[in-house]
Parts: sequence; C-alpha cells; structure tokens
Amino acid sequence: MKILDKIIHDKKIEIKTLSDIVPVSDLEKQKDFTKKCKSLKESIKKSKSGIICEFKRKSPSNGNINYTSNISDVIKGYEKAGAVGVSILTNKKYFDGSISDINDVKTSIEIPILRKEFVISEYQIIEAKSIGSDSILLIASILSKEQIKNYSSLAKSLGLEVLLEIHSIDELNEVSKYDIDIIGVNNRNLDTLEIDIKNSIEIFKKIPGEFIKISESGISKVESIVKLNKVGYDGFLIGENFMKSSKPEESAYNFIKQVENEI
Repeated sequence: MKILDKIIHDKKIEIKTLSDIVPVSDLEKQKDFTKKCKSLKESIKKSKSGIICEFKRKSPSNGNINYTSNISDVIKGYEKAGAVGVSILTNKKYFDGSISDINDVKTSIEIPILRKEFVISEYQIIEAKSIGSDSILLIASILSKEQIKNYSSLAKSLGLEVLLEIHSIDELNEVSKYDIDIIGVNNRNLDTLEIDIKNSIEIFKKIPGEFIKISESGISKVESIVKLNKVGYDGFLIGENFMKSSKPEESAYNFIKQVENEI
C-alpha cells in the first residue's frame, strides 16, 4: 500500500471517530465559525515574493524535521519575515500536527492561515472553519471531480478560500473554475516521491489564466523562485527548507529578503 493510500485509510477512521465525539452541530457553535476569513489570494497578489511559509514537524518522506522550534515563535516570525500566509499541517499520525496548532497561533498573526490536511470529507471543511482557518487544501489526486466540486462549493459558502493541489496536467481536468481560488502545482512525484521543479514549468501553460498559481515542494533556492516567477507563478509554498533550520523564522526572513531583491 502506497503511503498516500495509508494516510487516506487512516484518515477515514479518524473522521468517523471524531465526528461521533464532536458532531457538526458543535463545530458550528464555535466562535470562529462566524469569523470573516482573510484572503490568501489577495495576500499573494499584493506581495512581491508570494511566499507562503509552512510549519511542519515531520513528514513520511523525510522523517523528523524539527521538534525544537516553538510553533508560536515560528509563525509570528514568519509574518515578520514577510510571508503572505502560513500553512499549518494538522495531520497527527504522519506529520505530528493537530488542530490545536492553529488554535495556538490564530490570534497572534494577521496573515491568512491555510489548513493543510488530507480533506476527504465535508466534516473536515466545517471543522477547518470552526478552528479559525482562512483557506483549505484540496488534493486532486485523492478526490473525484464531483468531490472537488462539492467540497470547494461548501468551503466557499463558509467563506473559506480553496487551494487545489495538482501533480499532473491530467488533474487539471478536475478543476472547477467557479469555486477554486488558487492552483498549486506540487513538484513531488507521488509514486517515487522524487522532486523536480520542472513539473511546475511544464504544467504552467496549461493552467487557465484566471487562477492564482503557486508552486509547491522542493523549492530551496532563490534561483528557483526567480525562474518560476519568470514563468509566471504568483506564489510559492515553502516548508522543509525553513523548518530544517534551527530557527525557521530567521531562515525565512533571510530567504524572503533575497527573493525580494532578485525579482
């Protein structure tokens, strides 16, 4: 069984258990459920660097990444560094994240929060809204066209923005242009886990012009940002390059300043 299949299998069990304990009716009573979401799309548009910084403790592909940095210090540091938004992984088993990570930082920053999770249920979208997320991730490779349409529609009805992640040109066929705000091209091959930014370059010209476009995974050099920016990408999601540093916020600051000087 591939790692992605394992994650989805475990996520289904987790959602069933959690929804029995905390029903949707309880989620809808949370104070953040009526809060106006901040726009990640607009934040990217207004930025020179377009960099979304990610907080991630570990990953299935690279194991433990950073267990010494405090999430509050890192996230606030990301904002000071000039990040357009922050991506926070909430998957527990495979990334050691949780919804408490968003709860711990949401009142201390002004930039948008992207809840990064393996969304396979409407429950997770409602939960994302209830904990104070501003946008959600939908992964085309694990969802049907109908699910993408329904989930993105639900998210938009709640005020959440939608980032649809694709890995191939074929997955662009699953795009619903009405309810998706951002297209993210992941440079990681899901079968081999190898990373190549050429994936973003090859796919770019096929993405409809109305979308904000970002590149994800394997971006660790300023030169890569410059190259992708010239291709036409509006933003970039960067996690491990910063998190593997002892002080991710300082790493992000230095990187973003170099990018702003180059593009």
